[in-house]
Amino acid sequence: MNANPPVISIICPCYNEQDTVAVFTETMLPELAKTELSYELIFINDGSRDQTLSKLKDLQTQHANIRVINLARNFGKEAALTAGIDRSKGQVVVPIDVDLQDPPS
Repeated sequence: MNANPPVISIICPCYNEQDTVAVFTETMLPELAKTELSYELIFINDGSRDQTLSKLKDLQTQHANIRVINLARNFGKEAALTAGIDRSKGQVVVPIDVDLQDPPS
């Protein structure tokens, strides 16, 4: 990521989402690229008990615009969103679930 702050921050709380984070990322990144704006994709692992955190760390190593916040335990979706918003750097902050019920497009 460049030295300028991103224009868009996408905030994604995750709880036991090991099966969806990669699919979500593969769907979201092309949509963000279409905007031609700088962005960051912030995943908040909200105390998942599955392999969500490890999957997120793998994605983070593959994509420079991905950030991962790991909460010590499950605090709930609202707290996870707040953690992401508090650490976001974008001019526009967009919360979205990784279950793809709301299409990234």
